[in-house]
Amino acid sequence: MLAKVLSCAVIGLDGTVVEVEVDSSRGLASFTLVGLPDAAVKESAERVRAAIRNSGLHFPSNRITVNLAPADLKKVGPAYDLPIALGMLIASEQVVSGALQDAIVVGELALDGSVRHVRGVLPMTAFARDQGFKRIFVPLADAAEAALIPGIEVVAVQSLGELVGALNGLAALHVVPSSEVGYLPASATHAETAVDFKDIKGQEVAKRALEVAAAGGHNVLMSGSPGAGKTMLARALPGILPDMTLQEALDVTRIYSVADMLPPDTPLITTRPFRAPHHTISHAGLIGGGKVPRPGEVSLAHRGVLFLDELPEFETRSLEVLRQPMEDKVVTISRVSGSLTFPANFQLVAAMNPCRCGWYGDPVKPCTCSPASISQYQKRISGPLLDRIDIHLEVSRVDYEKLADTRVGETSEAIRRRVQAARQRQAARFAACRASDQSGGRIPTCNADMTVSDVRVYCQLDEAGRSLMKAAVNQLQMSARAFHRVLKLARTIADLAGSERIHTVHLAEALQYRPRRPDA
Repeated sequence: MLAKVLSCAVIGLDGTVVEVEVDSSRGLASFTLVGLPDAAVKESAERVRAAIRNSGLHFPSNRITVNLAPADLKKVGPAYDLPIALGMLIASEQVVSGALQDAIVVGELALDGSVRHVRGVLPMTAFARDQGFKRIFVPLADAAEAALIPGIEVVAVQSLGELVGALNGLAALHVVPSSEVGYLPASATHAETAVDFKDIKGQEVAKRALEVAAAGGHNVLMSGSPGAGKTMLARALPGILPDMTLQEALDVTRIYSVADMLPPDTPLITTRPFRAPHHTISHAGLIGGGKVPRPGEVSLAHRGVLFLDELPEFETRSLEVLRQPMEDKVVTISRVSGSLTFPANFQLVAAMNPCRCGWYGDPVKPCTCSPASISQYQKRISGPLLDRIDIHLEVSRVDYEKLADTRVGETSEAIRRRVQAARQRQAARFAACRASDQSGGRIPTCNADMTVSDVRVYCQLDEAGRSLMKAAVNQLQMSARAFHRVLKLARTIADLAGSERIHTVHLAEALQYRPRRPDA
């Protein structure tokens, strides 16, 4: 008898239907699995055999052939265990035929018949809903994650034996109600464990720059002596980032589901990611890749912060590849079998020492590096990459008087309220753009996402501002990209001040954040 059960594979962040066809015919007992399976899928034969027997069911002693279609798609992972087992039970008439009509089935089987977690359940469920399927069967551990997608019935499966009984009408299916998430609690949308700005002594200029960066989603590069507080400032940034929208939370959760990095007790990620990879990370680990391409750190930092400490110590190749996702907000990984695109709309925050010994320019401790060594170290960061960074900060050492001061500074919560207000102004501005836009192009979510045409509309200068900008372009030898980034930054500073127009004072502050080296 021939049976067919539908399952799902995840390619990148998108799903695709996999037909699990099981043929049970007379002949010498055997189990053949075809359809371009990887090692984990090939091993499903033994897991399915043991799970069926240990669930009190009969494993057919016929010639079993399992085909995973389409045959030219590489099948990866153990998510096909449950549909293979159900197909065999339908083919041997132990499960009612037609019980799985209009349904998708995914799940890994343990030897005792229990169903284990699989990665990528959220995009699978979204795909099943979009394709018109009425129901999806998922492991109990992943049911809360699948229930985030409305419009499809989610059935939680704890064990194979329990599911067979329910399909045969001996028990009720465990249907999980939709979560119906309509909003995110404000208290849950920012990092509670981040460093509080009130605990950072001094560094008023750096604190102001990070506030501007958080308000507009701008990239930041901090340079200074060891121990000046660069890393502490970067780790304080998540505490002032604005609330995530529901769509942003779902986008981030989808990435972490595919990467199998979703915490078991957290079906929906509500805090903006903060990723801080070590400088020894591989190119594939940072950008993404592998035989079966997986999201890298730039995608795991989507809608959050990518912090690169000791920036010159990273591989030059990896740093240069960052240039494309910083502009396009996506990263495309190409392989012989095809190309996959992952979202990568992250906010880059980088820190570096000015030289190898770290003390170049320090007012107290002398530098031991030669001028050639200093130049060589700083040139590890290319001009095109520096040009894509909006805010360049010189973080100096903190005086004893400020370190010993017992007064508490402004809290992260107070700064976050100003950042949130600025983002709301931007959202209202871009909502009007969304209502009038008929081209179907990408709508910016913050000032840093604005295109050249958006800058032309929303970043207009008065006569005094144009004169100041002209002088700055000539003196700093700014590129066209740097010119537009300064205008975006000035727009953010004006939003923090509650101003509808960019005034000279806003533009002047934005220009202060540009590097003073003409070649940068």
